Parts: sequence; C-alpha cells; structure tokens
Amino acid sequence: MISVIQEHYNGLASKRDFNFEDKLSFEQDYFYQFTRKYRNEKVDCFRIHSDAVNKKHAISNSYFIGVDWIIEKEKAIYIEPKLNKNSKEQTDYLKMLFSALKHPEVAKHTDDLFEIKWDKSPIPISQEQDLLSPLLVVQYLRLVKEIVRKGVKKSYYKVENNLYAKVKGKVLVSQTIKQNLVKNKPLHTYCSYDEFGLNSLENRLLKKALVFVQRYLPTIKNLQNEKYNTEIFNYINPAFEFVTDEVNLHDVKHTKTNVFYKEYEEAIKLAKLILKRFGYNISNTQQKTIQTPPFWIDMSKLFELYVLGLLKDTYGSHTLYGGTEAKLSYGLPDYLITKEGVKCIADAKYKTLYNEKGQYDIDNIRQLSAYARDKKVFSKLDIDEKEIIDCLIIYPLNDQSSILDLKIDFECFEEVGSFVGFKKIGVPIPIINKT
Repeated sequence: MISVIQEHYNGLASKRDFNFEDKLSFEQDYFYQFTRKYRNEKVDCFRIHSDAVNKKHAISNSYFIGVDWIIEKEKAIYIEPKLNKNSKEQTDYLKMLFSALKHPEVAKHTDDLFEIKWDKSPIPISQEQDLLSPLLVVQYLRLVKEIVRKGVKKSYYKVENNLYAKVKGKVLVSQTIKQNLVKNKPLHTYCSYDEFGLNSLENRLLKKALVFVQRYLPTIKNLQNEKYNTEIFNYINPAFEFVTDEVNLHDVKHTKTNVFYKEYEEAIKLAKLILKRFGYNISNTQQKTIQTPPFWIDMSKLFELYVLGLLKDTYGSHTLYGGTEAKLSYGLPDYLITKEGVKCIADAKYKTLYNEKGQYDIDNIRQLSAYARDKKVFSKLDIDEKEIIDCLIIYPLNDQSSILDLKIDFECFEEVGSFVGFKKIGVPIPIINKT
C-alpha cells in the first residue's frame, strides 16, 4: 500500500517500490502542494507524472518529508528524510529541531513547519516511519520547559464540590437533590465556586499531554541519547505536581488561552495536536503499527530554523529573522546580520547543488541581489546606500566530518561565481546511521 522514496528524488518509479501502473492514469498528474503561508507561495510536496519515452511513471519531490495518499485508501507515498542519496546516513531532523529550539524565541517561527490533513483517511505505518509524533513531542517539551522556567501561571478556575455543613459560591440544586437529599445526606450541599491556583484547565491540559509524552518517549530510538526522561522531566514534573490530568474531550476542544501568555498559546495548541494524534487513548502511544493522518514536514523551513539557531549562538540579538524583524519593502530575506564588521544579508538554501564547486542557482543570486538593493535593508543594517551589501548563501554540507563554525568571515568563505560580494558556506547537518 505504501511506496517509499527519499527526499530530493527525481527519476523513474521503480516497480519494486512503486507498483501502481495499473492504478494511475498516464494522462493525469498526481501531486500535492504545501502552502507556505509565511512566504505566500505553494510548492509541490511530490509530483507523479507520465514519462512518454519510457512509458512509465516518473516521480519528483524536493524538500518535504511525510506520508500522503496518492489514491485515497488504496495507494500511499512515504518520503523519508535523506539529503545525501549516495549514503546510508539519514538526516536527523529531530536534532536539527533540538538545536534550533535552544533559543526560545525560535519557537514562534514554527507555525508553517508542518501540515496535518485531519480530514483525510488515516494511513497505517510502522512506528519507525512516524516522523510527525516525535516532531510534535520535541516542540512541546521545549515550550513547556520554557513555561516552567518563567513560572507556571496561576488563575481562577471553576470547582464543583460536595461540601459538608457549608455553602460556597453557587448551589447546584439538581445535583444536591440527586447526590445528597435522595441519599439522606441533608447536611451536604453540591456547590460550584471559583478557586485560585495552579489546577486550571490550561495546566491540566498541559499535564494530560505530558502523561502521553512520558509514555511515548521511550519508543523513540534516536531520542534516548538526549536523556529526556531524566533531564527534561525532572525539570518539568515538580512544577505540575499539584496539577491533575483530569480533562474531558469537550474541554480539550474548547480551551482558550490568555494573550498575555504567548508560550501557553503555542503549548496548548501542541498539547491538543498530541492528544488528537494519539486518538485521546494513551495505549496508542505504545503501538508498533499506527494509524496516522497524512502529513508533510517542510525540511527547507526546518533548515532555516536550524541555521537561525546557529547564527543566534554566535551573534545573538544581532541576527534578525522573520516578517517583523527582517522584512524589507519588497521581500523577506531569511536573515539580516547587523553586527559591526559582519553586516550582511544571509539566506539558507536547502540544496545539495552548492556542495559542487562553481555551481549555483541563478534565481538565488537574483533574489539576494534584489534584497541588497532595497532601501530598507540599508536602514536596517545602517549602511550607506553607496556601499555594496555582502550576500551570504548558507547550504547543507555533505561532508559531515567538518567542524561546525558559523562565525561569518567573508575573507575565508568561498565565492559564488563571479558575482561581487557573494559568498557561500556549508554547515554540517545531524545524521543517523541507518542500518
């Protein structure tokens, strides 16, 4: 039912992996497009089309990983993370996310990192093929850790109790009759009232998701070295000691957040996704074969966030990213580096092309050249309009033996073609040896 392919594949469909000639028409293209809202564009996750010469189907995909239906309930496609096709090593997308989320401010840029198609039929896959759940879990734990670091919020919340010999708040007449008067407990009164503390609905929802996550973590092989069970949970758990995990399905679907607690808004959103992902049943966290909704993860966006984390490691607040920080009059570069001596425009390009000496994508050059002529960039970088602004392309390095150092030094970086002020640097990405 599921055909497996690697990211960045472009070629004919092999019969071993794609035995669907009897199901797909040669006159029709099969594809799905991911909407990247932060750039206002649609890009192909995969495309299957006919090769008239070979009379076979050809497949092309770029920088998305995930699983989706080609023909609903009949044929599915699964794209695994693997940047280097000539290696048995697989891109460790979780460690890339770990690295990026070391900086709490990066979390607010993860909105368009993935897409889940809840309205489509679920697809059965093995737990090893589940790319979505670990991604949700890693983001969630990082956000909850940040919440705990700042302090779990207290608030007023509704409580219903059967009180003895006293009345508090509002008397619940029907429940008092059912639970007390009918059972000959005349001194008891069922009441509803407000309490102030940690056991609010929001915190109970976070605690509920943490219980699911704690059961699920040991099943993720490449998270064992991160020592999440001992390090993050030892840090998080004490803060939720007096919070229960009693949340019903209706409460989960209708939870609202306070705009003054931005980390709560994103954490609650992820908590709901995690509970929905496991069907609100904790036993599903231990299944070897799971039912997953179709989903796509944008590896290009993940690489952007990974590089953002590396740049912030070196330049901190001098690294500008995103619509509110780096937006120009006519474009949105990935990064602006504002530190004196290294001021430049930088773009992350998730392409292996730049590993080859002398190779480049002319559209990338044109794109950065346009940014470098925008009047707003001169203002943001505090550079005279008569100067040439340096442009830097950052790409994933095939050679994993290199030492990672993203300190910007235009004197040492490799030139791009014969363009003035254009340089490139490759950064190693984390890998897993796939056996």
